[in-house]
Amino acid sequence: MSKHSTFIFVFMVSIIVVSSCKVTKGYQAPDIQYTDSFRGGGIGDTTTMATLRWREIFTDTMLQRLIEKGISQNLDLQMAYSRIRQAQSYYEQSRAAFLPDADANAAVARTRLSKVQGFGVVSNFTEYQLGISAAWEADIWGRLSSTKRASLASLLRTEAAARAIQSAIVSDIASLYYTLLALDQQLIITRQTVRNWDTTVTTMRSLLDAARVTEAAVVQSEAQRYVAEVTIPDLSQQIRKTENALSILMGSPPFAIPRSRLADESAVAVLNTGIPAQLLANRPDVKQAEQAYRYAFELTNVARTAFYPSLTITGSAGFSNSSLSGFFGASSFGYSIAGGLLQPIFHQRLNKTNLEVAKEQQRVAWLGFQNTLLVAGQEVSDALSLHVAARNKMLVRGNELAALQKSVDYTQKLLQNGFANYTEVITARQSLLAAELGTVDDKLQELQAIVSLYTALGGGWR
Repeated sequence: MSKHSTFIFVFMVSIIVVSSCKVTKGYQAPDIQYTDSFRGGGIGDTTTMATLRWREIFTDTMLQRLIEKGISQNLDLQMAYSRIRQAQSYYEQSRAAFLPDADANAAVARTRLSKVQGFGVVSNFTEYQLGISAAWEADIWGRLSSTKRASLASLLRTEAAARAIQSAIVSDIASLYYTLLALDQQLIITRQTVRNWDTTVTTMRSLLDAARVTEAAVVQSEAQRYVAEVTIPDLSQQIRKTENALSILMGSPPFAIPRSRLADESAVAVLNTGIPAQLLANRPDVKQAEQAYRYAFELTNVARTAFYPSLTITGSAGFSNSSLSGFFGASSFGYSIAGGLLQPIFHQRLNKTNLEVAKEQQRVAWLGFQNTLLVAGQEVSDALSLHVAARNKMLVRGNELAALQKSVDYTQKLLQNGFANYTEVITARQSLLAAELGTVDDKLQELQAIVSLYTALGGGWR
């Protein structure tokens, strides 16, 4: 065996022996108890509405078209996709770090020497060079492997972030769409109320002519008509503002949103929440937080390896001659190979500082993951309670609305027959208007609770 072969053999054996020493730690998924993440859901049933595609939740075809446009054109989502492509490039670069660096070089150098430098024999000469050089770092302590895993975690984190953005877009478009339908319905109710007050004012004037009511009754009736009418500009402005917000979500300038009616919207009959442990698999922001923790974990591994020596193998080979004739001959060829060990000794505490900071960043990421999971559970609990409250109110509101409608009819007839005063009529109409608007709010609350629950469980990105 030649000296060169012996050197390479001993060097490679040394690498294998040294690399058997484990410096980095293996990643393990966070061990968290999910049992009490949220309350009010099903017990032990793993069926969850989060796994349904958004088309199965939102069946209104007009709403579906708006969501489609939002997913394809929303600028925040397009930026998220760009960040995914960036992370993909960094990940591919981390994989390529295991391969040697290689460079080719070609050069021509013309040199003029002084008489002393050339020993009075050579005054100038030309040198032609052509060669290749390579360097390879052995991943002895796992620095490159940890860097690659950190890049993978970063990629998965950006993918989860994009899913979270899509889920939010679907939720926001649906919520604003339902708000728009509710505002439309409130505007319809208010305009009808104004027309009803017109009828009441006319009745009051007739009764005034018959000396059955005073001028105060007519004026009060007119005032209540204006009270109802003055809210119409505000409702119209809110409708325009909601349309503008929806347009921005779809990456478009403000435009009139095509839509159906609130009465045509049907709520999901059964709300399956699954079990708390499914939040990790379904909610993209929880997955994003977990990958952020994994990223910090691997960077801590990288910081640990900085305390240990790095081994690098370098080599070069090529041709060098003072003339082009016979340039590729055996006498022009040369090569070199070398192995080097670099052991950090004193870097002004830099490596220790980096490790301490990396550990704290890992702890911050861990706390962030826990907080994200807690917030997820809170959002599910809030959405469930909001839906229950809306359903309960709708049951009571129906009875209230029926009673108030009868109250208005009775007081109107009594007034015409002289058995009621104008204040009773005004009170009855005011209460009816409030109940009608409350019915719209209840329906909107029910629909938005379903949207919130679907998003809180991790739906909308599939």
